[in-house]
Amino acid sequence: MPVTEWVRDTGGGIPYEHTTGIAHASTWGALHGMFLLADSRQAWTNATWIHAPGVAQSDGSIVSTADFFFSAKRPSATASIGTAQDLGIEIWTEQPFNLWAAAGATASLHVQVANGSNTTRAVDLDWWVKDFNGTRLTFGNLTGSVPAGGTWDHVISVPTSAAGIATAEVAASYGGQEAFARTNIAVLGAHSYQSGSESMFGMANYPWLQVPSADALMDLWQLAGVNRVRIAYDGGPGLPPAEFDARGMAHNVELQPDLTVDAEAAATWAQVNTDIAVAAGAEYFEVGNELNRPFNTGQAAQAYIDKAIRPVRDYVTSIGADVKLLNNGLAGMDEPWVENFIAGGGWDLIDGFAYHPGRGNFTPDYIPSGDDWDEGPTGTYWNFLGGLRRLQALMAVHGEKEVWLTEAYACTRPNGWWNDTYRAAAENVFLTLALAKAEGIRNVCWYQFHDSVLGKPQVANPEDVEYHFGLVNRDTSLKPSLLAYATAARELDQATPRGWLAFADPLAKGLLFDTPAGEAAVLWHRADGYVLNTDHDPAGRDFAAPEVWEDHWPTKTGLSVKAAGTSLTRVDCIGQRSAVAVSGGKATVTLDGAPRLFLGTDLAANLVA
Repeated sequence: MPVTEWVRDTGGGIPYEHTTGIAHASTWGALHGMFLLADSRQAWTNATWIHAPGVAQSDGSIVSTADFFFSAKRPSATASIGTAQDLGIEIWTEQPFNLWAAAGATASLHVQVANGSNTTRAVDLDWWVKDFNGTRLTFGNLTGSVPAGGTWDHVISVPTSAAGIATAEVAASYGGQEAFARTNIAVLGAHSYQSGSESMFGMANYPWLQVPSADALMDLWQLAGVNRVRIAYDGGPGLPPAEFDARGMAHNVELQPDLTVDAEAAATWAQVNTDIAVAAGAEYFEVGNELNRPFNTGQAAQAYIDKAIRPVRDYVTSIGADVKLLNNGLAGMDEPWVENFIAGGGWDLIDGFAYHPGRGNFTPDYIPSGDDWDEGPTGTYWNFLGGLRRLQALMAVHGEKEVWLTEAYACTRPNGWWNDTYRAAAENVFLTLALAKAEGIRNVCWYQFHDSVLGKPQVANPEDVEYHFGLVNRDTSLKPSLLAYATAARELDQATPRGWLAFADPLAKGLLFDTPAGEAAVLWHRADGYVLNTDHDPAGRDFAAPEVWEDHWPTKTGLSVKAAGTSLTRVDCIGQRSAVAVSGGKATVTLDGAPRLFLGTDLAANLVA
């Protein structure tokens, strides 16, 4: 397991974890033996071998080093004491994912402080727990004696938050030195989803980090509304198709072809991999992933037709398989690639169109102006709704296809202006899914479930953008993003889109749905614009991100809306519910850039014709 420590960003903003080493432990009774390395790839380690990368020496040799400890303590404390750190700290709960089924329970937050020095120390312990609204649920401090080379254990009682999620920080200090740690505590009750295989809500990656267990992980997926996985086949990564079948979950297959091979090799690849998809019982075979480089040029489209999708379609036809085909999920809505794909005859070879609506520091409803979209790493090409509008314009000419967003995301790399803050990520997850539902998207596969990089699970890396796409944190506690996903899945499970809403105030935005519980509207306001994290140096990546409970929308605007009954129910992005008073058949709702769902509206007259 990785050993991490929390640090405070010298440039301001939120704290984050970084990895101090990789521990490999084996247990003997009450003791365990632990190898501690500076780096190690867990995927290359098993019961017999430990991946121990070496360092080249001046004499041409390569040397690998590791520390070995016997201890009865947890790996984090063992590492702190074994490497003579002055202070170390770890916090956790015994509840999987730090998740409770209902507010009102008391969470026991376990704290272990480690003293790696050779002197007993009086250590100050300070803690606080704040919910999504900034309400302090508990706080406190005390002083304890931590023996030399030993630990101090303490338990903090936390009332679980009716607001759905809370952040806990516990800090140990001595003589001006500090060690601290954070985690999230969340509440998400049971829910009965009704859409089955027609559900829009999926996951882009197979469940590869099965912590604390595969069953617990899949229980959480289904609790949040996930009903499809993009990749599942026997012998493949993650869980086999039978595991999803047993849970009534749909599953697809995505496999990557090579566009540089000759025609014979392409035909062989098509046969072998289509057979894998058919044997897996995949409903859809997504033939490849992000093969549209260089972006926005269209150069790779013909090779993809010739070496991938046409050979697969020919083989599917020859064996009479009923698997449906998706093109490789494009990185961004690459209009030149699609135009060339259509011109080359590819449009008739697919049953659905797949792409990945990459998004930078723009709200999901942002549509860039003009036609010259910059496909650079921080360019306007990376937007959500604008790309969908371009695809819809092409389909209006060339024929409709099911639209699959086989990777959608809200990356939370800390203190970077191009990426989402934790609060903005929750808002953007909810709005992304609401927009997708409103626009008739067949399925949204979220990328990805865990903060981690495949092959090096839970190895914290604040600089690696790929590490921060998860709906849950490195320690498997929930991000607000997971609650936002669940809120959208629950409220829109059986929703029928009615269309976009228009108001006298052109900056007031809305989507209207019919649901089994009545009419519902998602409303927001763009007085503060569509660009996020604007206060930053454009020459660098840094941005001092606010804490998750800090509201980042300064402008609040009242909007009068017609109501169907005597009250409205307001639901925010993480599922917090509150009543809005109705008088004379109307209610005044307060809007800002955060999307909120209002149940019980009567807004059909505001639908855009």
